Amino acid sequence: MTILIKNGSVVLSTGAIQADVLIDGETIAAVIAPGDTSLGANLEATVDKVFDARGKYVIPGGVDVHTHMELPFGGTFASDTFATGTRAAAWGGTTTIIDFAVQKFGERVQDALAAWHAKADGQCAIDYSFHQIIGGVDDDSLKAMDELVDEGITSFKLFMAYPGVFYSDDGQILRAMQTAAKNGSTIMMHAENGIAIDVLVQQALAEGKTDPRYHSLTRPWETEAEATNRAIMLAKMTGTPLYIVHMSAKQAVNVVQQARDEAWNVFGETCPQYLYLSLEEHLSQPGFEGAKWVCSTPLRSKAERHQQELWRYLRTNDLSIVSTDHCPFCMKEQKELGVGDFSKIPNGIGSVEHRMDLIYQGVVDGQITLARWVEITATTPARMFGLYPRKGVIAPGSDADIVIYNPDGRTEIGHEKTHHMNMDHSAWEGFNIDGHVDTVISRGTVIVDDNKYIGSDGHGKYLKRGMNQYLI
Repeated sequence: MTILIKNGSVVLSTGAIQADVLIDGETIAAVIAPGDTSLGANLEATVDKVFDARGKYVIPGGVDVHTHMELPFGGTFASDTFATGTRAAAWGGTTTIIDFAVQKFGERVQDALAAWHAKADGQCAIDYSFHQIIGGVDDDSLKAMDELVDEGITSFKLFMAYPGVFYSDDGQILRAMQTAAKNGSTIMMHAENGIAIDVLVQQALAEGKTDPRYHSLTRPWETEAEATNRAIMLAKMTGTPLYIVHMSAKQAVNVVQQARDEAWNVFGETCPQYLYLSLEEHLSQPGFEGAKWVCSTPLRSKAERHQQELWRYLRTNDLSIVSTDHCPFCMKEQKELGVGDFSKIPNGIGSVEHRMDLIYQGVVDGQITLARWVEITATTPARMFGLYPRKGVIAPGSDADIVIYNPDGRTEIGHEKTHHMNMDHSAWEGFNIDGHVDTVISRGTVIVDDNKYIGSDGHGKYLKRGMNQYLI
């Protein structure tokens, strides 16, 4: 199928240009400047479908490099399957996800990866890939890291939190980083001091402090900043590229800033919840209502201006990417596992459908530029995780993953009757966006148009990834 998108403003990480975009099959054939007739004076008459994007933005499909479909956590599983989660992502203008295959302690890494392939194969509405969580660092898992790089898994996640579940001590982290330094992969780090947090949690529960807000109060910013600094020091010792996930504390990002100022390959990610939601307004709601917003790292205090500082760090590129850490749980029978004990609330918020809209609102509000919106939601994620220029850019030869975004539209997000994630509530109830995803194209196939989903499960392809293309 051939598609022409005409009269739109094509937004790249370098800025916006007036141009038409020609799609031929699964890829972009041409980006056509006004007045260019080299492809024919009446190109519109020769294509199968035409979209008039006058007054709208034509942007690369979003690349969300941090999702958790069907993740086992806290005695339950994330409520989105690869089918429901990728459909929701498509509705919101995301056309590629990178999920996490999970190796538990004592399990073969290769078996864990095979299990995640089985979950996703034939289910995804959009293209997908995997990072590999290493839940048990030993000789076998270190050898597997080398093998997986050859199969296009070029990033590995470690945890400094969750002792007894995913936790790695400093020696294990050092060994994994040494392996990554040799094979060229990137280490992703959940940076919180889990040992200290467990002590604070037990002390709070012993004092009868059981409400959801104590999830944040027992994970103070110091535990994030300390672990971030320790991870960076270990990465510096080994020469390993380091990507700190879901950063929420301004003090922790300041540590990343200092490393980047010294030209170290350290990168930070944040998520929409840390830019908009807070301890006071959300996590501290009466009764058990605050459980909707329990996630790790936790929501921070608005009074301490963490949210405003994170926006600033996005502008300075000390935070390079906005992903979602999409890990949804229903209130009924899932979040409610933690009634009377906040430590048993499954950690996670559902956002994969809303990321592109929420960060566009930052453009409207003057927090970031239009080009920066595309850069942190599509181009840099593709570059950081070995998918560029196939993904993350509108250019000849790139996959035809394109979103037509209407700045004059309006999107009311959050209500359980209007979102498409497999959840019985929304963390984004009542949020309104001054913009709207009108059309979503994935590899040349229209999957969302005119407020209708017309895609199909199994359209999405698995992507083998190259190395980090964003190194300093």
